[in-house]
Amino acid sequence: MLKPENCYLHIIDPQERLMNQIHEADRVIETIAKMVHCAKIFGLPIVANTQYKKGLGPYVTNLEKLMADIPRPDKIEFNALANVETKKLVNNLPTEVNTAILVGVETHICIYQTALGVLEKGITPWIVADGVSSRSKVNSDLGLSCLQAAGAIVGPAEMIIYELLAKAGTSEFKEVLPHIV
Repeated sequence: MLKPENCYLHIIDPQERLMNQIHEADRVIETIAKMVHCAKIFGLPIVANTQYKKGLGPYVTNLEKLMADIPRPDKIEFNALANVETKKLVNNLPTEVNTAILVGVETHICIYQTALGVLEKGITPWIVADGVSSRSKVNSDLGLSCLQAAGAIVGPAEMIIYELLAKAGTSEFKEVLPHIV
């Protein structure tokens, strides 16, 4: 079972120009926002990236508003951990962090390659299935299959949120509730 002290949230590239082309982009944006709110409630470290911001622009407006004080290195690498600044942020996470919760785009490129980078570090990638996508549904579905075959855990946002909560009636449960109903 996951515990908040063992996890960090990694947000990958939900940028304006890219999200305009993503299959079910609204669902992905909504799920990423839900995961950011919940990560803040649980006290999870959050790392984020942009992919070539000069060309793809900032995060979509709904997410940009949530990103204050969250480190967000710009990268050209598809594996976010191949980026020196991002790798440093992940290396500086508390030693008990053993799970990376991944959301963003594209499933078959940056999510997949970052998950492989996370695995190389001995960290388990947990892919939020409703928080990732690609330009085509086929590529996203195939990316999720490849991620599972590589050793990533794949499931919906609610599944991981409830696993992190472990029980109802807590102050965290009451804070998270508006984001999951």
